[in-house]
Amino acid sequence: MKHLLSPLDLSVDELDELLNLASDIAADPAKYSECCHGKKLATLFYEPSTRTRLSFETAMLNLGGSVIGFSSADSSSASKGESVSDTIRVISCFADICAMRHPKEGAPLVASMHSSIPVINAGDGGHQHPTQTLADLMTIKELKGGFDNLTIGLCGDLKFGRTVHSLIESLVRYNNVKFVLISPKELQVPSYIRNDVLKASGNEFEEVERLEDAIPKLDILYMTRVQKERFFNEEEYMRMKGYYILDKAKMELAKDDMIVLHPLPRVNEISVEVDDDPRACYFKQVKYGMYMRMALILKLLEVKLPC
Repeated sequence: MKHLLSPLDLSVDELDELLNLASDIAADPAKYSECCHGKKLATLFYEPSTRTRLSFETAMLNLGGSVIGFSSADSSSASKGESVSDTIRVISCFADICAMRHPKEGAPLVASMHSSIPVINAGDGGHQHPTQTLADLMTIKELKGGFDNLTIGLCGDLKFGRTVHSLIESLVRYNNVKFVLISPKELQVPSYIRNDVLKASGNEFEEVERLEDAIPKLDILYMTRVQKERFFNEEEYMRMKGYYILDKAKMELAKDDMIVLHPLPRVNEISVEVDDDPRACYFKQVKYGMYMRMALILKLLEVKLPC
């Protein structure tokens, strides 16, 4: 049985196949509207989520299936002390596939070891968020035509941002992808990403502090939130926070065809004045994420696809 716990669970060929399926779904959603008739998705969300949970639920409903589950640990038997392994054994009796979000790293892996249905990791602590990475990749492919020969800037919290780590790990598998890592020193990428992923792959990368210095060279700008609680003192936070607010003035420094992505939710790191810029693609990213989740559900359930 196939699970999706990390973006690297998919080979490049499997990822390309999934991306092609998602593109076909986006072009003609009605063709796939009954593919999961009679199938049930269980959404096991032990912590709050808006986009990811609703995206999974909408994906399954669009495929003609149905959805069961819970949206917080308090509304599940976890509040009574039930283990993840017991919960997944029970859910396996009711559903055909499940998506799990959990605050503890490795919880979806534990679930997969005791499950008789496919398990999708919908985010486990600060570890992985593979379906967000799939959404990111589809957005890049649809808007940039592919992944080779791109320069991508990753801006903000690069130390704790699980979406950033997963995206780097996925993109280093393609040709001539260059990374510009834009963050304060306190929030630079962890050493294992720098050494075991970037340096080990041979991909070109540089680390800078100022967004203005990086933005003119970028094909893609991936924004994340700088979190005040990560700084050692208020003075350092106040010194750096203005560097990472994307506004019209900074967008004027960018290429005409650069695209801006963000895993959402945003706070103030992208000014609302940027929303009307055609290069702002973070809401398109949400829709592409739904199509990717539809494709993933179809693949993991191994249902017969329409011709």
